[in-house]
Amino acid sequence: MRVLLIEDEKRMSDALREILQLEKYDVDQCADGLEGLDAIESDVYDLVILDVMLPGMNGFDIARRARKKGIKTPMLMLTAKSDLDDKVTGLDCGADDYLTKPFMTKELLARLRALARRNINTPDGTLRFGDITLNTDSCTLSCRENNVRLSDKEYHILEYLIANQGQILTREQLALKIWGYDNNSEYNNVEVYMSFTRKKLAFVKAKTEIKAVRGIGYELRYDNV
Repeated sequence: MRVLLIEDEKRMSDALREILQLEKYDVDQCADGLEGLDAIESDVYDLVILDVMLPGMNGFDIARRARKKGIKTPMLMLTAKSDLDDKVTGLDCGADDYLTKPFMTKELLARLRALARRNINTPDGTLRFGDITLNTDSCTLSCRENNVRLSDKEYHILEYLIANQGQILTREQLALKIWGYDNNSEYNNVEVYMSFTRKKLAFVKAKTEIKAVRGIGYELRYDNV
């Protein structure tokens, strides 16, 4: 999962990034509120961790504006403030959860897992489409009795396609989602890793396929015939 971390305290931000990366999250960092809002509006993130006190724009206004733009990405708001009114304000502005500094790492990770499960709408966080199952904890692709471990990029490609099943995703959308908002990776990386992912689907003998839609992008299809 790709996480956007909007936090201006560098030591805090870097510590959180390391913790999240150890948990297999892909993390992009912003230290400015306006920059953070622009990143949220790219709509390529699965989760947002949002500090309240930020230069440029505070977290309350960021959450409020993002929701007005129709962004539904789950947001966890962080603040040093423990006053009840601030918590209520954060939730009313569109945050999904609220955590007061200082906090325990285990609690932060538990809150993020809960938001992630809510976002993909499965009780155990396991993704399913057609005849395949994607285990989000082990990054394993399964089809009946067959299973294979996925690389990081292969996992994120399938995760994104399953989460947006029924939609055609462009190469630009996939590049932003998999390689990040500020990454300058060539779009042919998408085609290379799409080929790898297709081979993994073939390895587990799945009928689910990644189909290229000429001139548009890719979509996930399942033919049960």
